[in-house]
Amino acid sequence: MAELRKEEEEQVEVIHSWSPPRSLSTSLMYSFAQRDDIEVLDEPLYANFLRVTGFDRPYREELLSTMESDGNKVIDEIIFGPGKKKYRFCKHIAKQWVPGLSTDLLKKGKHLILIRNPLDILPSFDKVVPPSFQELGFTDLVGLYNELSALGKPPPIIDAAELRQNPEATLRSLCEDLDIPFQASMLKWEAGPKPIDGIWAPWWYKSVHKSTGFEPPRKYPVPFPFSLYDVLEQSLPLYTYLRRHVRHTSHLLKSPLPPPDLPVPANTKLLAWVGDEILPRDSAKVSVFDSIVQGGDSVWEGLRIYNGKVFKLEEHLDRLFDSAKALAFENVPTRDEVKEAIFRTLIRNGMFDNTHIRLSLTRGKKVTSGMSPAFNLYGCTLIVLPEWKPPVYDNTSGIILVTATTRRNSPNNLDSKIHHNNLLNNILAKIEGNNANAGDAIMLDKDGYVSETNATNIVMDLVVKEKFVLEERNISLSEFHTADEVWTTGTMGELTPVTKIDGRVIGDGKVGPVTRQLQEAYKKLTENSGVPIPTYQET
Repeated sequence: MAELRKEEEEQVEVIHSWSPPRSLSTSLMYSFAQRDDIEVLDEPLYANFLRVTGFDRPYREELLSTMESDGNKVIDEIIFGPGKKKYRFCKHIAKQWVPGLSTDLLKKGKHLILIRNPLDILPSFDKVVPPSFQELGFTDLVGLYNELSALGKPPPIIDAAELRQNPEATLRSLCEDLDIPFQASMLKWEAGPKPIDGIWAPWWYKSVHKSTGFEPPRKYPVPFPFSLYDVLEQSLPLYTYLRRHVRHTSHLLKSPLPPPDLPVPANTKLLAWVGDEILPRDSAKVSVFDSIVQGGDSVWEGLRIYNGKVFKLEEHLDRLFDSAKALAFENVPTRDEVKEAIFRTLIRNGMFDNTHIRLSLTRGKKVTSGMSPAFNLYGCTLIVLPEWKPPVYDNTSGIILVTATTRRNSPNNLDSKIHHNNLLNNILAKIEGNNANAGDAIMLDKDGYVSETNATNIVMDLVVKEKFVLEERNISLSEFHTADEVWTTGTMGELTPVTKIDGRVIGDGKVGPVTRQLQEAYKKLTENSGVPIPTYQET
């Protein structure tokens, strides 16, 4: 009984720290070593890693001769062996999680992940050993995160940048996640080598031996060695993936805004087409050299999906290609290629109804920044952005409009028949509408006649099909103020009643019979027409 009690008293709770190399992992180990309730182990699986992988190190033979190289024996007898304190902190480098190790290592104890930007890791690593993608171990780190999450133990992730910027807050948060009390002693340690250091310390720990705590980052970074550019490109997306799960993140410019709630939460996870590939939402980005970034040099269309069909697809593509021609785009994808991108993106997302697509075609990426299209030598960039999106206006009760002071573009300046992405005048009008708490803002042309709202058109062909009299002419604002009924139309909002303009009630302030009839006709039109999405028809 006494032996059993002694064994129970010697059981320790293990805290596993996983990280890439050169990520302040030794500083974090020193931090935990200052606690009065923790003992630490410095990379207990290092010898096993060298034995299994065959990696070379200046100290390889010495390490293998002095350190246990049977990984599972290390796990059973050292990592989870008895101890003298309540906790044991084990510093692990992610790449040391190699095949053949017992899954007990993940199933038992508490885990945390420490990450650092490869932009900072690579120059530091290169001072000792030429780095490789495998050496950095970001693939292993993502794998560990996913495996631990699958076990129901998603580990807290901290970023080295945050640890340096605000060590106390970061450590307090980490201790809270690990369900251990924070101790102020974790913030400071004595300079110099430590008894807990591995035998590799003379090669790797020179900088940390000079430290007495988490030092704030330098104002300016060291130059990046561009011989390591390929490794950076491979590693950065994995770092970015892990960084999304960091509770607190540092930013170079200012504190970030809290993440907003999306209008449709299902759009948190969607796939978009960019260039020639389909990418997850947060990875769907264009180059900083793309013309849409450099000068808003792009054309676009809005598409809606109803019952497995793309409404008015051919008509929208006609305008897209006409706009691209008017702007003298070169190396434009074919009509069939654009259709294929649309269909593939919708199918991948499982979007066959209640969906809106923002279809954009930019002049493409430039070889250097500048205005001239002569720099566009890569061909156009196609973007297919689908979203679950109901009509954006209140089509049952109607909306209120105000007249903006911002005028619609004149053909004397930039012809609005070119469906381009230079929408600043529309945005300025929308700001006026927002400030007035209106649904939208009416824009007048240069002569003072009504042109359109900032986001919709006011006339549609459906009027003729419903056998109403359609008269096309310039209409003044006062005629809208005194009209019996007004509605707007557009892909984003469909057919929307207008009940008030500039404080004037339209008709009796309710949705009128003509508007209701046209709404019903529009609904039937969307149900009975459109280009079928291939897979939707086959299933």
